Amino acid sequence: MAKSKEKEPVVLQVLPELETGGVELGTVEIASGLTKNGIKNFVASQGGRMEGELAKIKVPHLKLPLKSKNIFVMRDNARKLEQYIRDNGINIVHARSRAPAWSAYWAAKRAGVHFMTTFHGTYGLGPWGIKKLYNRVMTYGEKVIAISNHIRQHMLKNYKIDEKNIRLVHRCVDLDKFSPENVSQERMINKIRDYNIPDDKPVLLLPGRITHWKGQHLLVEALSKMKHKDYYCIITGAEQGRYDYLNHLKSLAEKYNLMDRLGFFGIYNDTPALMMVSDVVLSTAIEPEAFGRISVEGQAMGKIVVASNIGGSLETVVDGVTGKLFVSNDAQSLADALDWALNLSAKEKEKISKAAIKNVRDNFTKEIMCDKTIAVYKELVNGK
Repeated sequence: MAKSKEKEPVVLQVLPELETGGVELGTVEIASGLTKNGIKNFVASQGGRMEGELAKIKVPHLKLPLKSKNIFVMRDNARKLEQYIRDNGINIVHARSRAPAWSAYWAAKRAGVHFMTTFHGTYGLGPWGIKKLYNRVMTYGEKVIAISNHIRQHMLKNYKIDEKNIRLVHRCVDLDKFSPENVSQERMINKIRDYNIPDDKPVLLLPGRITHWKGQHLLVEALSKMKHKDYYCIITGAEQGRYDYLNHLKSLAEKYNLMDRLGFFGIYNDTPALMMVSDVVLSTAIEPEAFGRISVEGQAMGKIVVASNIGGSLETVVDGVTGKLFVSNDAQSLADALDWALNLSAKEKEKISKAAIKNVRDNFTKEIMCDKTIAVYKELVNGK
């Protein structure tokens, strides 16, 4: 008897908006991967700056107020999503965030199509775990993608979910952007000028939002404890209204007489070029990162990565081989790790750089993430 032909997925990804961030970037990357593989796909969101990226790859975008947590708006979104699913022959609805996931779940059920989710973070549980009721929609998928083992364990610990339904698909780095050979001399010169980078000192870089859990204060404390004194450190990222914390960081730097070795900068762009002119790339989070994209991007650029020994970095940084892990929330441990990085010989740096690049290319590329996600889609529509 002839084999029955496998069904092709037709995918609708649903998320709050398309401004900036890991969820948005992952959505566009998957949309691009699906299109390259000839798989029909759509995106629904409130819109934003990254809409243009979808337009470039000709992926249709349904604009709805999917960021809203108003129950009446969510119900109306569900009705419109259901109609869109029916009109376009969609057979998989893939939700990537909680508020739109509820609308997507109701729509998928009413339209009689498959529903799946990606669990992107350790969503707050609230007092007495009350927010679990809201968060649980992310476990309602027939298949649930965990972006790291850290997230997988979080789900199993905090929610009633069948382990057999979880699929591990790590986030990724786009090697078209994050490759040393793809950063021009001109871009590097621009970053040196923008950040007043001296040409005679090793450069330490901590990119990321200015917020307490990212651990910028820990870095300032660690800098005061380092044996090495000859360096230039860049802390860059949007403060998003957290002026009190930013002022606290500057006060700490002044207290430790670090202002001549430490620069605070706001929103940054061209991350590959900024990493390329740095020697050490830092991830100093004092709470676990769901994946920790900076640690992987730094490795992709062949830089010495120093990261907290919690969350996703435990899965992406091989301690002493592709970078260095330090004890989370321990300023002395971070200072020791930075001294270690700055003490490496040229030969040792080259060895770590090559190992770091290989680690990313073997495990964390956009192609690997897309292939694994497409495999989940095909598994779902073909009932395997």
